[in-house]
Amino acid sequence: MVVEETSGVRGRSARASGRTALVTRIALAAAALAAAVGLFLVLSGGGDGEPQPAVAEAASAAATATPRRQASMPSPRPAPMVERIVVRNGKPVGGPARLRFGRGERVAFTIRSDVADEVHVHGFDLSKPVPANGSVAFAFTADLEGVFEIELEHARLEIAELRITP
Repeated sequence: MVVEETSGVRGRSARASGRTALVTRIALAAAALAAAVGLFLVLSGGGDGEPQPAVAEAASAAATATPRRQASMPSPRPAPMVERIVVRNGKPVGGPARLRFGRGERVAFTIRSDVADEVHVHGFDLSKPVPANGSVAFAFTADLEGVFEIELEHARLEIAELRITP
């Protein structure tokens, strides 16, 4: 009989353990269901058509958040516009060019000429030779304000007006 009582005790322990596991599973399922319903209500705004403050704050924070990758990478600068001036038969095609830049901007232009001369940028005291049927490029920072003449120095011919504004 001792054997029967022992097996009976073990049977009761197994049943109690099974019940505990079942109760635990039901409690977990109920908690998960309650969490899902609560999350649905928070995200849906409670059904009154007005967003909940927590949802509105989260949406605002998400809209204004900057991803780390973008914050660490500098934004690309647009390439500076390079003006092109063409000198044909010793004269600027279309008349003297009008170049406009703001102070601090990068001034960039090229001159293509069918005559050899020296290109001089007054005010900045920059000059470069341009060969016949060749070209020359200028690039510098506009650190002065005013109106400056760009000319073929030896021909004493204005080929462009450079205006730097504040």
